[in-house]
Amino acid sequence: MPHLLNISIVLYNTPAEEWQPLVQELLRSACVHRIYLVDNSPEPISAELVRPLTAAANQTAERVQVMATGKNLGYGAAHNKAIRETIYDDLPYHLVINSDIQVTAEAIDNLLAVMQANPLIGQLLPRVVDSEGREQYVCKLLPTPMDLIRRVVLGRHIESSARNARFELRQLDHSKPINAPYLSGCFMLLRTEALLKAGLFDERFFMYPEDIDLTRRIHRDYLTLYYPSETIVHAHRKASYHSPRMFVIHAANIVRYFCKWGWLFDAERRQMNLTTLPT
Repeated sequence: MPHLLNISIVLYNTPAEEWQPLVQELLRSACVHRIYLVDNSPEPISAELVRPLTAAANQTAERVQVMATGKNLGYGAAHNKAIRETIYDDLPYHLVINSDIQVTAEAIDNLLAVMQANPLIGQLLPRVVDSEGREQYVCKLLPTPMDLIRRVVLGRHIESSARNARFELRQLDHSKPINAPYLSGCFMLLRTEALLKAGLFDERFFMYPEDIDLTRRIHRDYLTLYYPSETIVHAHRKASYHSPRMFVIHAANIVRYFCKWGWLFDAERRQMNLTTLPT
């Protein structure tokens, strides 16, 4: 089976017991060319933590590479370093994945087969559940300022509201594929061709809205598809709900997002959302 993609995982003081099982499982896929651990930590991880993983999988050490950035570049900027390697390698796909995801190698291979079968798909996201098996609504409309402000300020207290249900497309049948303009950044299977056309992550966003921004740019020319035939587990920490510092970072980047795309007036948002919602 030919190598089809590189994978990037961004780390920041991330415990090895979180990312090691994921890397070990990803190495089982023959489609994977290389896994990049882009380490934003002040003290980068030791190669000694990586070597046993490749040895156990009977793989060469080059198949997992640590990219130590020397400082916290932010989420999108760190992934961009690995994505540029995928472009240089001339590979057709790149997977952006969080370190707290549980996925099987078979699911990766199946999702790649879906991408190969339909060149109109620019981005793919499987069904996501939390560690207790509860559904995570990971395909959404493009947010208005009120949608994101309410989520940042009120957090889980708005989950049952009608406005939030509309934003999270809960009225759609999530057992079927959904072409949505905003897909969660926890797992972004990306077509390299689409990235070359839409651009990479906007590095002005240190963290949080970079997935909204990139998905909507890809959505202009490709399907950005929620595909529930495969399921992954996301042990989402929601750091901004617990850390004052992360709350400030979240809020500041939301302001940057709406300064880029428009606060009250965003014609593209309106059109994409109308196209997504059932008539």
